[in-house]
Amino acid sequence: MKIDRLIVAIAFVVALAVSPVLAQTRPAGSPASAQTGNVPESKIALVYTDLFLDPKTGIAKFTNLVATLNREFQPRQTELQQLQERIKTLTNEVNQAQAASAVVDPKSVQAKVDQLEQLKKDAQRKAEDGQAAFDRRRKDLFAPVQEEIAKALEVYAKQHTINVLIDGSQVPLVYAADSIDITRAFINDFNSKNPATASVTPPK
Repeated sequence: MKIDRLIVAIAFVVALAVSPVLAQTRPAGSPASAQTGNVPESKIALVYTDLFLDPKTGIAKFTNLVATLNREFQPRQTELQQLQERIKTLTNEVNQAQAASAVVDPKSVQAKVDQLEQLKKDAQRKAEDGQAAFDRRRKDLFAPVQEEIAKALEVYAKQHTINVLIDGSQVPLVYAADSIDITRAFINDFNSKNPATASVTPPK
């Protein structure tokens, strides 16, 4: 029974692949370079968005949100752990009663079996409800920051005359020079301008 998924280090990739930085819309008509035959000069850079989630060196706002999320759901996690311990204890009692050589009251054993089955159902239901609530809350917390980062990446790219920005966390790369990796520089820039000090609105 998987009830330990509720509190985890959130390992999702920031959805920036459709941001304006990575997918510019081509204007109507033929581009000027096609008409003149000139080859445009392009500056390509790489960013690894999975590193935004590093708890020590990533984007501070994400670290703050993960801590908030886990703190909010700690009571549910504790409840599930206690249920799991009760299930384990009762399972041992049932097994010992069924394996005992002495005469055991069948009704007593059946009562324990029924109680065990009900506990398992309760634990499964609470785990599923908790996971659904966790996923909803995570989406509510992280969506605004993801949007903020997408906009910040676009601004950063324009300021540094980057024409193409590739997310190395989502696109397989055969080779890329370290000199075009802007991940650390962007994280430092974003953290300096967006400190993780703002309060988080509690769930309703």
